[in-house]
Formats: sequence, structure tokens, C-alpha cells
Amino acid sequence: MPTVSKLKNHYALYGDVRMKILLALTLLFGSHAAGLAQEAFYQGKTLRVIVGSGPGNTQDQMTRLIARFLPKYLPGHPNTIVENRGGASSLILGNYLYSIAKGDGLTVGVVSRALYFDQLVGRKEVQFDFKKFTWIGSPVEGNEVLFVGGNTPYKSMRDVVVTNDAVKCGASGTTSTGFYIPKLMNELFTAKFQIVTGYNSGAEMDLAVQRGETHCRATSVAGYTGFGAFKDWRQTSSARVLVQTGRKRDAKLLDVPTVYQLMDEFKTPEPGRRLATVLLSPGEFGWPMVAPPSVPAERAKALRAAFTKAMADPEFVAEAKKRQLDLEPSTGEVLEVLAKEVMAQPAAVIERMKKLLEN
Repeated sequence: MPTVSKLKNHYALYGDVRMKILLALTLLFGSHAAGLAQEAFYQGKTLRVIVGSGPGNTQDQMTRLIARFLPKYLPGHPNTIVENRGGASSLILGNYLYSIAKGDGLTVGVVSRALYFDQLVGRKEVQFDFKKFTWIGSPVEGNEVLFVGGNTPYKSMRDVVVTNDAVKCGASGTTSTGFYIPKLMNELFTAKFQIVTGYNSGAEMDLAVQRGETHCRATSVAGYTGFGAFKDWRQTSSARVLVQTGRKRDAKLLDVPTVYQLMDEFKTPEPGRRLATVLLSPGEFGWPMVAPPSVPAERAKALRAAFTKAMADPEFVAEAKKRQLDLEPSTGEVLEVLAKEVMAQPAAVIERMKKLLEN
């Protein structure tokens, strides 16, 4: 006959097992109920995907491709429409998503990777808190290149340093790569880049280079080495890349020095190197997809999961490869942590940023 102590142990063990089973069932059915709730919400609705740039560039092409596959993995499989809302390097879109768009999970946008610059330097137009967006994911990390027209006399960064002429670069706004990359080259190497702002799209900036209105512009490595006009430019030597921003040379641009190699060559002091690190961090964001900060947690989770699954879809991967669109995805969770890190800058760095980003 079992002792009282043995019976107590038996019932205690039984109770522990029962509690574990109940907890597992609660999580299972709770997760199922949450999935059904999101399915009921999205079914028959339309998801708006807004691009913070003009149509036709690499960012636009990638966003439209993602928009095709995102509904496949969202509960309820909503319809999708893509809009372009360019201007001020997606500051307009950032303000809209944060302050105006409904946080119901039916509106997302792809913003500038350097959008946080405007907030860090305290621009009065900013109506958002960068770190509080709902971060969904990014399809690729985005290092940059700075190129000049093939008909210009500049064959290296040193040529831009020693020239007596202003070398004009087109840009859409102060957080665009077309603005801060040449500005950084001026700061690090005393280059002679002069920024011309106000362009609404990459296509406009490319046309300005072709017409001789400007001499140069910055764009993503993925955009320059991928599809479209740049392919013809490379084949006809209509453009010449002076620098790339990654820590190592891209496999497709092995003859182009990195900014870090140029800092060694020009013996850039340590404060300049620290500034470069902060200003080149946007490359880690790539083309971030975000939503308003008030999206319910379960809906944000569904959007993140759908994005991650879309990135791994074999048809999506094949289509991206066909279009020469690079893929190196980051999750919403990773971007959320990164956003908090880049916003935590010391005052000395912010002051240097303010000076450099003055228009």
C-alpha cells in the first residue's frame, strides 16, 4: 500500500503534467484563434503598399514584386495595390505613415534607409519617431556607389579632390544617398562635390547626368549592377564608379575602392571615421518596409511572418534573380533593434551630422 508521501508526490506529478497539457492546449488554440481573427480581418480587404520614391527604380521594382507575393502568406489573402509617394527622400511618406495612415495593418510603406537622419539632426518637418515604426522586414542590405558620367574627366576620387571645378551631384533630398554620400566624401577627403537637390526620382537624376546638367549621383549597388538603364551605361562606359560604401568590395565591382580603403589612403582622422560609420549604417536597413506604430501586435506579427515567407518563396526568388534584384533579407525584429541602436547617438556625432547635412 502506497504511503501518504508517495501519494502526494504522485498527485503533485500528475498536477504538473496536467498543467503543462492545459498550457499547451491554451497556446495551441490561442494561436489558432489569433490566426482566424487575422484571416477574418484581411479577407476581402486591400493592402496598400506605398513606395517612398518615384516609379521605375530598383526600390520600386522590388517593392512591386514583394507586393505580388505578400498576400499569398497573409491570412485571408487580401488584394494589394502599390502606390508611389516620392519626395524629400521619403520624409513625406514617413510623416504620412506615422501621423496620418490608419494603424490597422492595411497600409505599409517602403521608406528611405536613411530616414532617421532627419530626426537625429532635429529637422522641424519630422512628424515621426523612427524607432517606433512597426518594422516588417527588408529584402536586401543596401550598400551604395557614387558614380560620374563617362564623359567627365574624373576617373578617381583623387581627381575630384584636386579639381578646381564644382562636381555637381543630383539628389532628391537630404536623407537621400545622392545627398549624404557625396557630402561625406567632401568631409572625409575634401572632395569638390556640389549637391543639386529637388529631383523626384532616380530616372530624373540619370537624365540630368546624361544631359550634362549634373556630373554624378549616388545609388545602391543593387540598382547600379542590376536591371535597367545602368546595364547599358556599364556596357557603353557611360558611367564610372568612384567609390562603394561597403566594408569589402562587391563581387560585381572588384575594381572599385571602398570608402574604408580610401580613408586609409587619405589617412582620414578617427573622428571622420566614426562619422562615416554612423552615416553608412543605412546600408544595413536596405529598403525597409514599415507600418504605422499603432498596428495591433497580432497583425504586426502576421505581416512580419508573411514578409519572411515571401522572401523564401521559390517563385519570388527566381523572379528576383531574373530581374537581377539582389536578395539578402532582414526580419522586422532585426530592423527594430537596429532602429533603436542608430537613434542612440552621442551629441558630438549629431553635431557633426547637422553640419554635414546642411543644404
